Amino acid sequence: MKLSSETLIILKNFASINQSIFVKQGNSLKTISVMKNVLAEATVDENFPRSFAIYDLNQFLNGISLHDNPELDFSNDSYLTIREGKRKVKYFFADPSVIVCPPEKEIELPTEDVSFHLEHSQLEKLLKASAVYQLPDLAAVGENGVINLVVRDKKNDTSNEFSIIVGETNKEFTFNFKVENIKIIPGSYEVSISNKLLSRFESKSRKVKYHIALEPDSTFD
Repeated sequence: MKLSSETLIILKNFASINQSIFVKQGNSLKTISVMKNVLAEATVDENFPRSFAIYDLNQFLNGISLHDNPELDFSNDSYLTIREGKRKVKYFFADPSVIVCPPEKEIELPTEDVSFHLEHSQLEKLLKASAVYQLPDLAAVGENGVINLVVRDKKNDTSNEFSIIVGETNKEFTFNFKVENIKIIPGSYEVSISNKLLSRFESKSRKVKYHIALEPDSTFD
């Protein structure tokens, strides 16, 4: 079995959410942050023949990068074998009990109170502005008929702000996120937000979606 470049991109992203992963038999990948405020799931082309756990996903991916086009052999219960030409790596599985795993049940938004399309370029600018101005907070703000995405420091009344209009609304709300929780693969997303403090970011180009918790000081009128 070989891992596609697309699956490697997804796994690298998942490693930024949780350093460990439990991969279930089949073609679905899921992970959840240790704080349980970011959940990600993806459908991939590969069909994993067994369930297995990896404790240090970044280490595993860096090991894969030592090869050009390796073959993964899952025939052993305790480890997988990575082969390419004369090279071979024996990589042992972790104990699943030491890994924070996503819930079995499918996550659904309790309500969908606000929805908008987020372009790749808009997401890129927001995250770049957050880094440039050192702003830790992202808010989806509904006022005066429009939805603004704003990066700012909500604890500082004189904070710099960077905002982009992403849609229209007849509602008033402020849905707060931590920028550090927006650990999504660069791209365009359909975003839905529930006033029950949960959001969904669904990729337009990949079979990937994220559920990200809102901050408790969010408001919805």
